[in-house]
Amino acid sequence: MNPIRAFRNWRMYNETVRELNRLNARELNDLGINRGDIERIARKVR
Repeated sequence: MNPIRAFRNWRMYNETVRELNRLNARELNDLGINRGDIERIARKVR
C-alpha cells in the first residue's frame, strides 16, 4: 500500500470513529450500532 493511500485510510478511520463517538446511545441504537462496535465498523468504511 502506498503512503498516500495509507494516510487516507487512517484519516477516514479516525474521522468515522470521532463522528460515531459523538452520537449518544439512542442515536447509535437507531443505527443498530453499540459503542463497542464503533472501531470495527470504522475499519470497514472506505
